[in-house]
Amino acid sequence: MALAAVAAAACALPSAPAHAQAWPSKPVTLVVPFAAGGTTDVLARALGEKLGATIGQPVIVENRGGAGATIGADYVAKAPADGYTLLMGAVHHTIATSVYKKLGYDFQKSFAPITTVALVPNVLTVSATTPAKDVKELVALVKAAPDKFSYGSNGAGTAQHLIGTQFSSAIGQPLLHVPYKGSGPLTTDLLGGQVSMSFDTVTPVLPHIKAGKLRALAVTTAKRSSSLPDVPTLQESGFAAFDIGTWFGVLAPARTPPEIVERLNAEMVKVIQSPEFRKRMQDIGAEPIGNTPAQMAQQIASDTARFAKLVVENKISTE
Repeated sequence: MALAAVAAAACALPSAPAHAQAWPSKPVTLVVPFAAGGTTDVLARALGEKLGATIGQPVIVENRGGAGATIGADYVAKAPADGYTLLMGAVHHTIATSVYKKLGYDFQKSFAPITTVALVPNVLTVSATTPAKDVKELVALVKAAPDKFSYGSNGAGTAQHLIGTQFSSAIGQPLLHVPYKGSGPLTTDLLGGQVSMSFDTVTPVLPHIKAGKLRALAVTTAKRSSSLPDVPTLQESGFAAFDIGTWFGVLAPARTPPEIVERLNAEMVKVIQSPEFRKRMQDIGAEPIGNTPAQMAQQIASDTARFAKLVVENKISTE
């Protein structure tokens, strides 16, 4: 009788919530909202490899590119909030908020920030066959034959698009914008001459710059890049208003249990601060960060407000 009573009492107890069970008990998917080969993809794979070893489960990188990184973000926003589907987000998402009028998610409300992984400078790059050796010479070429020049980006509403539009406005000459699904196909076309220039992050173009196939004319951040110390900033080149770099960070769907977010943050920061990962970031021109969820949320809020103003000023839209 006693055993029967205990069994009955146990059955009457509410079942433990899913998030109270051991996490992780299966592979984790890290969604990259761009095509393979770009900075977002490189960072996701570098982080995923080390994170998988620390949590004891594989971290699978899944590319879902398109629409300025909003397709992948929308997918993760609507995924189960159980810690098994994450987004490798970026500054692009804070810009897209003002550019895309009918997003199926709210970047500040639909996600739980985990940590900022790294900051990577953007760089104005042209093919090595372009006669221009600096920004001044490039501007002269553009003004002499404006119909021959275009710039590529990772999609409408990305940092590259915003920088390119600002640059075009600053020189007083319209430039054709050519959107891509990621840095991989963009870099291929830049090398092949299908697009004249890009304002991409340092990571995908650095090997080609070192090989002499591409030429870096200026970085878009306020200070020079440690991986390209001889390349001036756009500010040094006479464009005082430029100070935009690209940060990348991991987010989970909103309502992900706090204990899982805290665990993910702790494990990721441990990876990011490790000497091996920091060396990997240095090699690709990235500055490792590894902050708290609250600090990342504050960065997102600040950038969303800052870029909303720039989007209006530069008349950026997806139309």
